[in-house]
This record gives sequence, C-alpha cells and structure tokens, in this order.
Amino acid sequence: MTLNSIGLDTDKTQDIAQDLNNLLANFQIYYQNLRGIHWNIKGKRFFDLHVKFEELYTDANLKVDEIAERILTLGVTPLHTFEDYTKAAKVPVGKNVSMDEKAVKLIVDSLTELLKIERHILDASDAINDEGTNSMMSDFITEQEKTVWMMKAWLGESV
Repeated sequence: MTLNSIGLDTDKTQDIAQDLNNLLANFQIYYQNLRGIHWNIKGKRFFDLHVKFEELYTDANLKVDEIAERILTLGVTPLHTFEDYTKAAKVPVGKNVSMDEKAVKLIVDSLTELLKIERHILDASDAINDEGTNSMMSDFITEQEKTVWMMKAWLGESV
C-alpha cells in the first residue's frame, strides 16, 4: 500500500475522488437548476421563493468549490466542463420551471439524488479512514436532509 502525503492509500483515494467528481457534476446541475428557478419563478409567492432560491444557489456554489478542492486535495483533477457534468449527472434538469410547486419539487428531487451519492461517498470514505471527505459528506447530508424536510413541509407532504 502506498500512502499519499495526507496519509491515505493512493489507490483508494482515486476511487473516492472519482465519486466526488460524480457528486461535483450533479451539484453543478443542481446549482444551475437553482439559478434557473430563481430567475424564472412567477406567482404570488415570488418574493419569498426568489430570496430562498438565491440562498440555496449561493450555498450550492460554495459546496461546488468545496467538492472541487477536496478532489484536488486527493490528488485528482476535478471535472470542469459542462460536457462532463451532463454526462455524469443523475440530478434532473429543470428547464423553464417557473411555477412554485414544480420548482420546490425539483429541489426535493435533486437533493434526494445528491443524498444518495453523498451517502455512498460517506460509506466509502469511512472505509478508508478519509476523515476530510467523511466530515464534508456528513455536513452536507445533515443540511440537505433539513432542506428536504422544509421543502416537503412547504409542499404539504411528509418526508
């Protein structure tokens, strides 16, 4: 076993970095969805949702940077083209979404997909003692579970 300069198995960190690149691609689609619904939201709830969607896309933008920097920390180049993002993404693409319930549903569906990816990375990073990635995933999951709960409550649904 060869250890890298942060004390992790080099081969196993390559696998984690690839999983993080997958997450990065999906986060970029989620981020762009949030920008789109922020710009295009209409209706009586415009003022509240416009602000909320800006809050969410600002947070997503920060997370994109954190994910890319973690990939670099693990010694791999992060994906950085829209072509790569669209090839790898599982998050649904929201095109011309302007109605409040459809926008919130898109957020829930996107976060549900992100949570699946993050849980996979959480398990994989735990298995190789990658506390940096593990901690990041744990924090993301905690925040996103709360957002899902709040969005579902807004929709009048249970988690």
